Amino acid sequence: MAGGERIFVQAIRRYCAARGIAVDARASGWLIAMRRGDQRHFAFGYDIGLNSAIAHRLANDKSATSEALALEGVPSIPHHLFLNPKLGKNVVGPAWRDAMLEVLHDHPQGVVVKPNEGTSGRSVFKVTTEAELDHAVGEVFSMSAGLVISPYVAIADEVRVVLLDDGALVVYSKQRGTDWRHNLDAGAKPVLLEDGEVRTACVKLAMDAAKAIGITFASIDVVRVDGQWRVLEINSGVMMEALAKLHPELVQATYDAALDRVFGEAR
Repeated sequence: MAGGERIFVQAIRRYCAARGIAVDARASGWLIAMRRGDQRHFAFGYDIGLNSAIAHRLANDKSATSEALALEGVPSIPHHLFLNPKLGKNVVGPAWRDAMLEVLHDHPQGVVVKPNEGTSGRSVFKVTTEAELDHAVGEVFSMSAGLVISPYVAIADEVRVVLLDDGALVVYSKQRGTDWRHNLDAGAKPVLLEDGEVRTACVKLAMDAAKAIGITFASIDVVRVDGQWRVLEINSGVMMEALAKLHPELVQATYDAALDRVFGEAR
């Protein structure tokens, strides 16, 4: 096993080694080909290929996820889409900045600006002034075709639910550090949730969200704001690098269950 490989890649290697499945990892493990007889499957990034193309695209698009959840009445944090003006006036229109300012003025407590696609809390900005908005928009548009603006809310708790089909395989809270964000890459710590009202409520909401976009295997982040749970985002690629440092057997079992679905194994 190559040193420094992601937990995701290691988990796939372990699964395949135990079942006689050939593994060929390319592009530093970001593309993995798995072959057993006539069966051939790919993993790409953190996606093992269980989700339909449309569910994958919806989950990877924060604005589309927000709209789809709203259509089904699933409580969520709204994400307003703005396209990069470099795409041209015929695509974006001339009043894009005025529309952004309107959202900012509607939320005097501030807004959050981030890329429409992407994970791990990178290029995420809390904004309260027009100058901060212009800076954040410039930074995000320098590397993205679109951004989303959502109202800044005081998140009391954030929980991640990893779902496969209709079951929750992993449920943990993100204990925030010194950063205002709950991202694991920003120093938050994963803590497994025991059975109880909070876990039940979070799993129910996550299942409703998964059903709304028709996704099979996903990690869904839900947040408690003003005493109410809402969906923050849905991730089609299931990344558990931080959790694996504390609970490696649980992470392996979760990927094993998903890969069993890929290869049609009964459990």
